[in-house]
Amino acid sequence: MFSGIYFRFHYESPLQNDQAYVFAANHSSNLDIMLFCQLAKGAYSFLGKVELLKNPVLKLFFQTIDIPLDRASKMSAFRAFKRAGEQLNAGRSLIIFPEGGISGANYPPTLEPFKNGPFRMAIETGTPIVAVSISDAWKLMWDDGAKYGTRPGICDIYVHSPIVTENMSADDAEKLKERIFELIKHKIVQK
Repeated sequence: MFSGIYFRFHYESPLQNDQAYVFAANHSSNLDIMLFCQLAKGAYSFLGKVELLKNPVLKLFFQTIDIPLDRASKMSAFRAFKRAGEQLNAGRSLIIFPEGGISGANYPPTLEPFKNGPFRMAIETGTPIVAVSISDAWKLMWDDGAKYGTRPGICDIYVHSPIVTENMSADDAEKLKERIFELIKHKIVQK
């Protein structure tokens, strides 16, 4: 509130507070993490890069609540996805940025290809997946704000209707990934 940055949520349909979801969103700003603290209800965890363990504040969360993932290590990825699946099965929501991080290559940012993990996990656990389009957080703070600074304003977040995965099989993961990509891409403002 003191920074002058506000989040405005647009819901395609209401989310159930007692339902676990896999939230999949585009990622271009550290604000993306903060907005999920307002959006996600109940118990939830972030699945994020292992480099966040180097930050003394974030390290506390990533060692206890959240799930660190080292994409360079197949064993780390296996352990992270196993733990994430256990948390989903226990009723805890999971927040994932399927681009795998913030791309430092493009400003303004573009939507990068998605990794497969979140979509396979949603299907394997039968957890509904929610696409979240974060349209303009990058305008207020791109990445960590170091290169282009920050400014006050309103971030518009479009929360799509949950997609039920109960009757999907592993063969549907690629189609689900493409569907979520298109939903997010359609609502992102590129100006």
